[in-house]
Amino acid sequence: MSAESIATIDSLCGALGIGAAELAQARGLAPSERYIQKELPKKDGSTRIVHNPHYLVRRIQRRINRRIFSNPSVISWPDHIFGSIPNDDTYESLVYEKDYVNCARQHCGAKSILSIDIKDFFDNIHRDQVSRIFKNFLHYSDVVAEALTDICCKDASIVQGALTSSYLATLCLFREEGALVKRLGYKGLVYTRLVDDITISSKISNYDFSYALGQAVQMLSEADLPLNAKKTRIQYASMKPLMVHGLRVDFQQPRLPPEEAKRIRAAVKNLELLAASPGYRASRAYRKDFNRCMGRVNKLRRVEHNQHPVLIARLRKILPLPSHSDIVRAEQIIQRLKKDMSRPNYQGSFWFHKRCHVAAERLGILGRSFPKKAKELREQLKLIRPSTGYE
Repeated sequence: MSAESIATIDSLCGALGIGAAELAQARGLAPSERYIQKELPKKDGSTRIVHNPHYLVRRIQRRINRRIFSNPSVISWPDHIFGSIPNDDTYESLVYEKDYVNCARQHCGAKSILSIDIKDFFDNIHRDQVSRIFKNFLHYSDVVAEALTDICCKDASIVQGALTSSYLATLCLFREEGALVKRLGYKGLVYTRLVDDITISSKISNYDFSYALGQAVQMLSEADLPLNAKKTRIQYASMKPLMVHGLRVDFQQPRLPPEEAKRIRAAVKNLELLAASPGYRASRAYRKDFNRCMGRVNKLRRVEHNQHPVLIARLRKILPLPSHSDIVRAEQIIQRLKKDMSRPNYQGSFWFHKRCHVAAERLGILGRSFPKKAKELREQLKLIRPSTGYE
């Protein structure tokens, strides 16, 4: 559901806080200038194509996300949608995270699960569908919808790497999905979608999903989205645990598979062995290993695993340590920030905020071994860091 409307380019620029010349410049970029293509390795050995937007396109896309897609006064996201959307703070005044864990939580206690994957999701979301989102869902004028579609698409479709793509992918089924969720609900079925992963579950053992699958396929067909038959599967409660997004859902709360918890404990133990090597805790390689391990341990927190506080306590004993070269780097960062404060409109930009955040993070590490120097630089950073959010 959406509210508000934008009728003119001037109104759009006002809503996004950009100049008309800036928008025209971004739209005037040649296709080869708008995105730089990169290939990233996937877990299965294949490659993923990612497109890095031109800084001007990226800036406008970020404004679209902040002021339209993640603005609760513009869009109210439905309960069945998860991933890449703002968290919901309406549940008992607590933040209800719209991530894969809470998505899986909707299916806890299920006895039968149907998993559906949309094939080449982003590549199959054509610019015509994007235009319909802006015109028919957000009710913007044709000229505004065309401008936004132009900024959000590369050639004929959205692409991975564009900041707006996940939101648009989530919205692409706005006409069909709500009605399907209601029909399935009448039959006692639970429907969720995490970007391109659709899950439908039943608390009835060996449930016949023929109707549900047929309705889902029809919905995707109407949106010109192909089904990935190889990744479409049905699970029934038996000797094998029921899984949704890598989590077990045959309990009242989502749980990590036992082997995953074991791998996380082994990663902490391995990090402890690395930390014992002389001088290694002050290396950049150790910081990278530590941050990766911390991320894995925090997965335990999301599923309320009893080993989380134990492993966190162990990690706190082997925090990364700074070296003398970190003092030099921190001083250089502060000096560059001071210099860049004078650049027009830069102090309120995303990149200035990000650089301030990186500086604060470095000073936190520096304070573990050089507290006086860290305090001195922190006082300088306070005079630089903006008090308001970036735009």
